[in-house]
Amino acid sequence: MHYDPVKDIFASFIRKRPLFRKVFFKILDVVFLRSWYVRREIRLAVKELGKKDLSVYDAGTGFGQYSYFIATKFPQSKIRAIDVKEEYIADCKEFFSSQKLNHVSFNIEDLTKIEHTEKFDLIICVDVMEHIEDDVKVFKNFFTALKPNGIVIINTPSVFGGSDVHSHEEESFIGEHFRTGYSKEDFTQKLESVGFKMRKLNYTYGFWGDKAWRLGIKIPILLANFSKLLILILPIYYLITFPFTLILMFLDFKSDVEFGTGIIVSARKT
Repeated sequence: MHYDPVKDIFASFIRKRPLFRKVFFKILDVVFLRSWYVRREIRLAVKELGKKDLSVYDAGTGFGQYSYFIATKFPQSKIRAIDVKEEYIADCKEFFSSQKLNHVSFNIEDLTKIEHTEKFDLIICVDVMEHIEDDVKVFKNFFTALKPNGIVIINTPSVFGGSDVHSHEEESFIGEHFRTGYSKEDFTQKLESVGFKMRKLNYTYGFWGDKAWRLGIKIPILLANFSKLLILILPIYYLITFPFTLILMFLDFKSDVEFGTGIIVSARKT
């Protein structure tokens, strides 16, 4: 694995440094194309739900990036953010408390075992389902947890190489994935089987987005894994490459991606 250890390094760096964490969130929103897609879908879902006092479930909050986005952009919302990693939850509790964002609560929960009933208007689940074997059980739990007409947004790798698994490689660059990803057909069948009605279903990280990810994320992390000394040249690397990465991301974001390594779905409980 190459990607997850670097995530842990960032987690230790931003711990107990609220200003660094907020800057880190801004960086994530800019350099990760998935954040562009997820934030767009959140805004569209909030607009469609037509209410300000939303009850939101952040299913797999990680660093708390999307809970922070919703809490600051939609301050009348009430958010329950969960994760299976105790250290992430502890860090988030401390940070959100320091920012006086008391309408966000954090809890340790297993998505295959949750028992919430008609409690949430919106559920977001970003880069989590690829880690869970019994995905249909989770989708059933999401359906039960949503209020009538509630919306779920799920972002995950697709079957088109989203976990960066290739036949000539010994392991995924990302690692820790139970499945390589989802297809549109797979998502549609599983979500509709538990009662959801599909709203939107799109591939992301198409031709342009995949190139942006490799240029802006994969290559720098591989350099950092190869030698800590190479981390020193990363500012120069980004100074040269980031304008091109940004253009590639913009092209992907504005394109109708026919096939891509990511997939984002929005479905409604009817």
